[in-house]
Amino acid sequence: MNEKYNNLKEYIKSLKSVAVAFSGGVDSTFLLKVAHDVLGDSCVAITARSCSFPQRELNEAKAFCKKEGIKHIVIESEELGIDGFAQNPKNRCYLCKTELFTKMRKAAAELGVENIAEGSNIDDNGDYRPGLIAVKEQNIKSPLRYAGLTKNEIRELSKELGLDTWNKQSFACLSSRFVYGETITEEKLGMVDKAEQYLLDLGFTQVRVRVHGDMARIEINKNEFPKMLEKSESVYGYLKSLGFTYVSLDLGGYRTGSMNETLEK
Repeated sequence: MNEKYNNLKEYIKSLKSVAVAFSGGVDSTFLLKVAHDVLGDSCVAITARSCSFPQRELNEAKAFCKKEGIKHIVIESEELGIDGFAQNPKNRCYLCKTELFTKMRKAAAELGVENIAEGSNIDDNGDYRPGLIAVKEQNIKSPLRYAGLTKNEIRELSKELGLDTWNKQSFACLSSRFVYGETITEEKLGMVDKAEQYLLDLGFTQVRVRVHGDMARIEINKNEFPKMLEKSESVYGYLKSLGFTYVSLDLGGYRTGSMNETLEK
């Protein structure tokens, strides 16, 4: 792991200047920290604001950059305005990343920054990730994948660096909560955001509220099932008040990319 970490720093050093696509999550926070430690002011953070990106995540991203003294640019990147995105096709992430990186490159060029970097790790190679096609097409750098770092290694190194995100729940944009082919709207995104925030406020550590028509399918860690049984009445009532007709608990528990399971059938 330490050898991978050293290779990461050497690779970032070779870039000379970089703009990091910064969401405030585990991976991008670690990448940004290391890049700024190596490159100093030749490293900037760029965060895209949209209705699929919760305000709490944006606030945390801003706070981190302020604390670390990192130049932080917030750009507007409204996915619902992308042609075809709202219909939630299987290549939704490709459409989003293509627009995002185009806007990021323009912002970076205005700052005289040569390279764009994103935070995917080596574990992401094993899932359906159409966004990585856009990464390759637009020559976006993926330092964590280059160094061969896994999610667990990134968490461990983050802890050693004193980053609060070392044990932060994994997060993906709210648009990933919808079954492929279901229309994504700002209203539905708001329902998901409020539902997940409610569960986080109740103390659940890892949550997803997946949308299947008028049904909410909740994913949490299996060891927190007893807590859900205790809180089931209030959870059911709150999600019903948001507009969901049915509220269910997925007995498979939390897992990344569960919507991609339909692609295997």
